[in-house]
Amino acid sequence: MSEQAALTLVLDVGKTRTKLLAIDDDGELLQSWQRESCSVDVAEGYRALDTAGIESWLRDTLASLGALRQQVRAIVPITHGAALAGIDAEGLVLPVPDYEFVGFDERAGDWGDRVDPFSQTLSPLLPLGLNAATQLDWLQRHLPSRMAAVQQWMPYAQYWAWWLSGVASSEVSSLGCHTLLWQPRHGDWSGLARRQGWAQRFAPRRRAWEKIGLLRPELARALGLPVGVQILCGAHDSNACLARYLRSWPRMTLVSSGTWVVVVAAGTPLTALNGKGDFLANVSVLGDPVPTGRFMGGRSIERICAGADPSIADGQVMRSLINRGVRAGQQGFDLDARERATLAAMFAAQETARCVNTLGARGPLTVDGPLAANAVYLELLAALLGDVHSSNDPIEGTARGGYVLARWADPRPTPPRVSAIAVPADADVLRAHLAAAA
Repeated sequence: MSEQAALTLVLDVGKTRTKLLAIDDDGELLQSWQRESCSVDVAEGYRALDTAGIESWLRDTLASLGALRQQVRAIVPITHGAALAGIDAEGLVLPVPDYEFVGFDERAGDWGDRVDPFSQTLSPLLPLGLNAATQLDWLQRHLPSRMAAVQQWMPYAQYWAWWLSGVASSEVSSLGCHTLLWQPRHGDWSGLARRQGWAQRFAPRRRAWEKIGLLRPELARALGLPVGVQILCGAHDSNACLARYLRSWPRMTLVSSGTWVVVVAAGTPLTALNGKGDFLANVSVLGDPVPTGRFMGGRSIERICAGADPSIADGQVMRSLINRGVRAGQQGFDLDARERATLAAMFAAQETARCVNTLGARGPLTVDGPLAANAVYLELLAALLGDVHSSNDPIEGTARGGYVLARWADPRPTPPRVSAIAVPADADVLRAHLAAAA
């Protein structure tokens, strides 16, 4: 990289960790920083995302870039879904709700009747605040005057784009992320969103890759960043990961792993979606509905590992556990750390395969995120499904997707970096054992 080469900064706000990555013109990671994501109890009576903590950390991190600061040319925000921010001329009107706030399960008795049918939203009614509309309804009932003061709503990724640029926007991959506010087939607001008056107050829609404005001058001065840093609209994290692959493979199955393991079946018909289970349609950055299945894999792995390092999962241990009939959640087995880590990987692989099969997913399957480095997970997934690849990109797909969005108009291809996973020689035996234990 030349001394004055342009840098893209990707702000990746995940539910578990928040990261900032500096990526050069050649797509190589120069440096990264991270902090734990968290939530806080707020005076308004709910649990909220710690936007103030992220803001403080982000200011400190950007100010500490040193010589790299003058090479920054673009910043791309990517965040988890099921989060909305409401602003007025002064800033946030309400703290950004955390979708895991248990109070969101307290719902109006007619809530199920008021929401649009699954055939329109392609999202089931989900627990807690995983449907963003549930959050808005709770706020409307408990804090009506504060809700009335909101001038513009925007998804969480676009909140950070607004914080950086002062320009408010919305974007379809977040609006269509099981919100109950969107009709994925029609690319428009749901009846509920219109009836409640919420749709009319969302910021204008922009494409994820659009440069919506420049870094606010006061921020540039305070942080020592160049005048003219472009701020992109940004996207929902799983869909940013998908965007990284869609440029090369319009039909494929992606496993985006992290706090959630999300199976996204681009190019697969929506016919398997029937409103049952955690199966729904997400919306790609291109605006297309994409069949999706998911489970909270990162949390499940952590629970099953019970303190063990997930990376110590072992193939021979897997075969021993299968032969002993040990399954995740069973009682009566005294397992060591390696066995717990292996069992966690097995559980994740079996759940992933279940999602793939339920969706009728087509095309090669590629695993991205932390599970792309878990050999037991990959081996068992290859035994169960066959055509499996893992990302060998040193930058996880969510952040790489942000980088690709910053170069969306560049005609030069950025082919994904993946490795094929060999189907194990005893795949038939592994499948038979697992089927018998199911």
